[in-house]
Amino acid sequence: MRKITAIFLLFSAVVTAQNGYWQQHADYTMDIDMDVKTFQYKGKQKLVYTNNSPDELSSVYYHLYFNAFQPNSQMDIRSRNIKDPDGRVRDRISKLSPEEIGYIKVKSLKQDGKAVSFETVGTILEVKLNKPIKSGQKVTFDMVFDAQVPKQIRRSGRNNKEGVALSMTQWYPKMAEYDFEGWHTPPYIGREFHGVWGNFDVKLHIDKSYVVGGTGYIQNPQEVGHGYEDKNKKLKKQRGKKLTWHFKAPNVHDFTWAADPEYIHDTYKMDNGIDLHFLYKKTLEEKYLKNWKELQPKTAELMEYFSKNVGAYPYKQYSVIQGGDGGMEYAMCTLITGKRNFGSLFGVTAHELAHTWFQFLLATNESKHPWMDEGFTVYISNKAENEILKSGKTNPHRGSYGGYNYVVKNGLEESLSTHADRYHTNTGYGIASYSKGNIFLSQLEYIIGAENVAKGLKKYFDDFSFKHPTPNDIKRSMEKVSGIHLDWYLNEWTQTTHTIDYGVKEINGKNVTLERVGQMPMPMDVEVTYEDGSKEMFNIPLRMMRGQKPTNATVIEDWTFAHPTYTFTTPKKVKSVKIDPSGLMADVNSENNKLEAVLQKETVKE
Repeated sequence: MRKITAIFLLFSAVVTAQNGYWQQHADYTMDIDMDVKTFQYKGKQKLVYTNNSPDELSSVYYHLYFNAFQPNSQMDIRSRNIKDPDGRVRDRISKLSPEEIGYIKVKSLKQDGKAVSFETVGTILEVKLNKPIKSGQKVTFDMVFDAQVPKQIRRSGRNNKEGVALSMTQWYPKMAEYDFEGWHTPPYIGREFHGVWGNFDVKLHIDKSYVVGGTGYIQNPQEVGHGYEDKNKKLKKQRGKKLTWHFKAPNVHDFTWAADPEYIHDTYKMDNGIDLHFLYKKTLEEKYLKNWKELQPKTAELMEYFSKNVGAYPYKQYSVIQGGDGGMEYAMCTLITGKRNFGSLFGVTAHELAHTWFQFLLATNESKHPWMDEGFTVYISNKAENEILKSGKTNPHRGSYGGYNYVVKNGLEESLSTHADRYHTNTGYGIASYSKGNIFLSQLEYIIGAENVAKGLKKYFDDFSFKHPTPNDIKRSMEKVSGIHLDWYLNEWTQTTHTIDYGVKEINGKNVTLERVGQMPMPMDVEVTYEDGSKEMFNIPLRMMRGQKPTNATVIEDWTFAHPTYTFTTPKKVKSVKIDPSGLMADVNSENNKLEAVLQKETVKE
């Protein structure tokens, strides 16, 4: 009996481990007919869905993102009630006319040729299946839908502020993600998204004066022209008022396109075989056109940097496209606004391109863990910009530390474990996801060493790309390369709002006493200046780490969490002490980080 029980428990553990990384698969074939005058389109979608989960599914769910752009939608109400609304949204959705709203109306849906019942509930389509999808089974869904492109407000839409006709992001009925945690069906209120990897085959029929760019490889370049065709081959002429653009995209979890009749289309060919595409309006002022030209070789440098320092880019194409409402990442492309000085244009491109690794190749669930996407993207793009532009910053992440201190001091901080949709303020969400998420990695350089963080990031990518990793996965990658235990760090930094505050309490000759004032424990790097002018660095590991980073400092006895103070003895009399001269530790009170010894005057006898 004991032997059978042991075998069952072992089998259960193996299955659970495997189940944590299985992925559903969704292959889309879509035919889209776009009317550029009414901004309405008709779509036919065939979706072959593979249930790789161990579960039997009796229902499926689709995202209908464009339904958010209607008065009284959750996105509208949320924007009008949050303390600090996004300036691009505010109450604009509430003022949309019927001709300006967005919608996706599903007309019919079949499961393996038979009609199924469905209901549209806001931005989610709820589908009750005729027959459950068994584990390992494939099923084909055929859908017919009508849609309208909303007036450009947030990311998607028509006629953005720079005059781009169509920014088509989150525009089609998209199968929701099902993973080891279950279905992920949050309403769309303007935050991030989560998706199922698969292959896309998309045909778009649109006015022949429009130039199209986006996800995937063009399949009929000689028919569409506009810079895609081989100049050595004759361009085929299509009859009628529309061109058919045929794109295919392998193993992506989203499909985006943008279109405008005034796009310039440039191609920059990299030595490694990757083609970079740039689409921007020819009506831009000369200074902006110049910036878009200068951006192209720099984007190639970014691509090389990220591929070297995170992991190899697996596709043969990437497009930077003018559109949207700022900057937003998508599969094999980004949409950014184009009227920017060069620094801004380069910076937003660096950030959005870096997202390719964290949002589209690793693809953490952004709704639950936005800090793992936004924060890590900030971290690696800051380092890339610093190197490529030769900025020479000793800490390129300094702005994130300032943002973090701002929310702490103003009582706006919320735990990184908060769902992205449910932060109390946009400020709290932004600083948590971008700044505190960035500091998770930059502060790890302080804890385990910069070389270990660099190795850990590559291991994280190698082990978890195309697997939707969770917070524990980045922790384990860093533990494996460093040999240091980091469960305490993941808990304190991402699941609490405990702050770091260490101080130099006392200097008494050769004895130095430090104190932990904040709740969050940390290892200590301490710079000691002696009375003779010499300096010595000391490293005090945190006992919970069960090790210490590679360092040239003098490593002394570790410090436990339970002890609020720590005293160590130096070989010479101390003049002053400074905690963390690197500035990589996010200490919320720097005023107590340095102390000068009180020099005793000798009594002179007369």
